[in-house]
Amino acid sequence: MNRPKIAVITGASRGIGKALALCAAQQGYHVALCSRRHTQELAETAAKIQAMGRECLLFQGDMGNAEEVAAFFTQIKDRFHRVDLLINNAGISHIGLLQDMTTEEWNEIVQCNLSSVFYCCKHTIPLMLQEHKGKILNISSVWGEVGAAAEVAYSATKGGVNAFTKALAKELAPSGIQVNALSLGYVDTSMNQHLTEEEQEELFAEIPIGRPTNPEEVAIFALQIAESSEYLTGQILRFDGSWI
Repeated sequence: MNRPKIAVITGASRGIGKALALCAAQQGYHVALCSRRHTQELAETAAKIQAMGRECLLFQGDMGNAEEVAAFFTQIKDRFHRVDLLINNAGISHIGLLQDMTTEEWNEIVQCNLSSVFYCCKHTIPLMLQEHKGKILNISSVWGEVGAAAEVAYSATKGGVNAFTKALAKELAPSGIQVNALSLGYVDTSMNQHLTEEEQEELFAEIPIGRPTNPEEVAIFALQIAESSEYLTGQILRFDGSWI
């Protein structure tokens, strides 16, 4: 009898994370979800997943905090005993000139966007090693490939995620674990609502496909990556409508 797969998705209360959680459940996964804030939205997502007949573990915590990540994975091990898919989606943005950025803001974005990937992978890898298989997908950005003015810190963290992905893929490939990153262009989420309507129109004109993507499209592609051949590993898979 085939046992249900287990997916861990960070930053799952809204936007891309919520879409990933729902898509994973639709694909038959039981899920462990976390969010630093927005607990009501996370509970609403969990209710939809449970209505599909899937199990759902919820955790409120900061994946940029090593102790809170350890607590999350203790619950995962106690409940599910294994992890088949880890999607590192938790992240924040910072818009502004680097010279105006405080040390506290720098540390926060590094912890949330990059250290969280390390912490979650560190706890996931032993669980995957015991099964000699598993998939890790890190949600990244095209700015991690080419950089963006006024988003230097964000670009640096996503560039770090990309390098982390390539190196970890080489380390884990002999153990049957695949590691990839999804490099996203403009996604229509609350994180990008700082742009005015005019700025959005100018940006869309730069995207050959003429529009942003949406969380549901991202989630469908992410789960396709998760179900792909073991030969797909160490890749930064760009999903940007040919923008960059």
